[in-house]
Amino acid sequence: MPNNKTSVDVVIQTEQKEWLDKMASKHSLPDASKVLRVLIDYAIEEGSENDIFDYVRCRYCY
Repeated sequence: MPNNKTSVDVVIQTEQKEWLDKMASKHSLPDASKVLRVLIDYAIEEGSENDIFDYVRCRYCY
């Protein structure tokens, strides 16, 4: 797989960033950015678009 990374700005909750950092440490990944790429790759390769987006999982919407 080519190394063709693009930098993006994303706004997330502090708790979400802390979780990404925790997962990086727990799984010996270099940083939260790598964790996010792993999650996106999983969603692309293994996830069902309907399973991901049909159910609202917004912990901060209420």
